Amino acid sequence: MSRRNNRTLVPQAREGLDRFKMEAAREVGVSLNEGYNGDLTSRENGSVGGQMVKKMVESYEQGLK
Repeated sequence: MSRRNNRTLVPQAREGLDRFKMEAAREVGVSLNEGYNGDLTSRENGSVGGQMVKKMVESYEQGLK
């Protein structure tokens, strides 16, 4: 039995994080569901996460300018 430890530190941010994840998935061509996405490959999941990190880094770099 696995326990999920990926809780959001600021619960009010959950909706924004979900929108951000869906936007990143659309940009890389991955179709996410609102609920269960266990049928996705590691590559698909990784591409969504990678896109999210890329956008966060770009946003941070813009803030430095």
